[in-house]
Amino acid sequence: MRARDLSQATVVITGASSGIGQATAEAFARRGARLVLAARGAAALEEIADHCRLLGAADAVAVPVDVTNAAAVERLAARGRAFGGGIDVWVSNAGVGAVGRFEETPIAAHEQVIRINLIGHMNDAHAALPIFLEQGRGVFINMISLGGFAATPFAAAYSASKYGLRGFTEALRAELAGHKDIHICDVYPAFIDTPGIGHGANYVGRALSAPPPVYDARRIARAILGLAERPRPSVTVGSAAHLLRFAHAVAPELLTRAVARLMRAYFRRAPAAPVTDGNLFAPPQQAGGIDGGLRAPQQRLAIGALAAVGLIAGFLAAELLLDKPPGRIRRA
Repeated sequence: MRARDLSQATVVITGASSGIGQATAEAFARRGARLVLAARGAAALEEIADHCRLLGAADAVAVPVDVTNAAAVERLAARGRAFGGGIDVWVSNAGVGAVGRFEETPIAAHEQVIRINLIGHMNDAHAALPIFLEQGRGVFINMISLGGFAATPFAAAYSASKYGLRGFTEALRAELAGHKDIHICDVYPAFIDTPGIGHGANYVGRALSAPPPVYDARRIARAILGLAERPRPSVTVGSAAHLLRFAHAVAPELLTRAVARLMRAYFRRAPAAPVTDGNLFAPPQQAGGIDGGLRAPQQRLAIGALAAVGLIAGFLAAELLLDKPPGRIRRA
C-alpha cells in the first residue's frame, strides 16, 4: 500500500499532554500535519502545541477535554472538523492506572480507570465515526497495551479496561468492514518509559516501576504514524509484548499467578511511597514530558529479575502443557 501523505492532514490526539501522546503529536508535527491536541491539562497542552508548530506542524490547537464527558468529546470532534475541514486521523490515547490490591483500592478509583480507559475511548469513537462516515474515510487508532491480552494482577480495573477496549475495537472493526476507507486500528505496546506510572494512583504504598525491557515512547509514536500512513488492524510493539502474548495464550492461569506472586515479592522489598490517587481525578500538576526515567539503570535492576522469572515461568508452563501426553489430566 502506498503511504498516505500526512502533510496538512487533520489529526486529533487525546491524552496528548505527556508520554506517548506528546511523542505522537511531535511525530505528526514533523510530517506537517494539522494537530488538535486534547487532554485535561490546559497549560501542558498549550506548551506542546507551541512546540509542535516549531517542529513543522501546519498548525496546532490545544483543546482541554475530559474524555469521560461525552458532550465535551463531541465538542472536540466539532472543533477538529472546523479546524481542518474534516478529520483524517483520530488517535484515542487517554489512559490512567491504579495499582493496589482490588479490595484495598477505592471503588471510585476502579470506576475512574474504567471511565477513562474504556468509556473515554468509546466516547472518542462515538464522536469521530459519524464524521468519518460522512467523509467516507478516516483512521481511528486505539491505544491499548499488552494488558489487553495478558492480565495485570494488582491493577484489576486496568486489566478490565484494556480487555474491554480490545473487544470494543474488534467489534467496531467488524461493524465497519464494509467501509474500505475507514480503518479501526489498535496498538499493543510493551512497557513504555513515560510519566504514566509516576502519575498513576498508588494504593500499595510502595515505589512503582516497570520491568525491563522498557521502550522509548517515540517508538510507539512511529508505530502510530505508520498506521496513519498504511492502516492495518493491529500492531504489537516490542519483543516483550510478543513474548508475553504467546506465554499468556498457552498458559494464562500459570503465567498470571506467577506474575502475582512476583509482584507480591517486589512490593515487600520496594521502598515506601505515598498512597495517592495520582492523576485519576485531576491532571498532574506537572505534565512530565515524554520520558518517565524508567530506563535508568538503577530502576531497571530493581525488578529486572522478576520480569525475567515471569517470562520463564510462562514458557515453562507452555512446555508442560504442550508436552502433556494425550488423555491425561494434570491435577493441581
